[in-house]
Amino acid sequence: MGLIAGVREDGFAGLEHNFLTGKVEDLVRWARTRSLMPATFGLACCAIEMMGAGGPHFDLARFGMETFRASPRQADLMIVAGRLSQKMAPVLRTIYDQMMEPKWVISMGVCASTGGMFNNYALVQGVDQVVPVDVYVPGCPPGPETLLHGIITLHDLIRTGEILRRREASPSGGAGIAVEWSPSSTAQPVTID
Repeated sequence: MGLIAGVREDGFAGLEHNFLTGKVEDLVRWARTRSLMPATFGLACCAIEMMGAGGPHFDLARFGMETFRASPRQADLMIVAGRLSQKMAPVLRTIYDQMMEPKWVISMGVCASTGGMFNNYALVQGVDQVVPVDVYVPGCPPGPETLLHGIITLHDLIRTGEILRRREASPSGGAGIAVEWSPSSTAQPVTID
């Protein structure tokens, strides 16, 4: 009867925060973390480790991600696994643009994140030059455990709303990396948005 009396006196303000009350925003964030639909973009050896994470031993199904989507219009998470060539970069951007909002990107492996050992004209030196990256998963190649850690990190960022706050502050997206030019280098200064 104390609960009903509190509602009569103060309206909904009389209810304590419990499982029946809460912010809709928190409920939506919780639902988003448990219903990510990944669009895979496996380009090299990291893709084998990504497939291993979806297998029965590591079981992505416990995170609600058991189905990798072949269509970008059904996906909200892109896992870029492996080195990205200059010819493949426009395809990656097209698939990213076709994904539904809100969307997230995980860069898996050192080749996707920085170009790795392939510092040449044919490869993009970091996926963040093409699409905004939310979580970087290090390794060459990173194991399924490392990818699972990256997914859990992304879940935490979605649940706290940190990613959406960062995107609202910087509407152009991107990682905001500034690479400084030194006089001994022949490269020109580059700023990535």
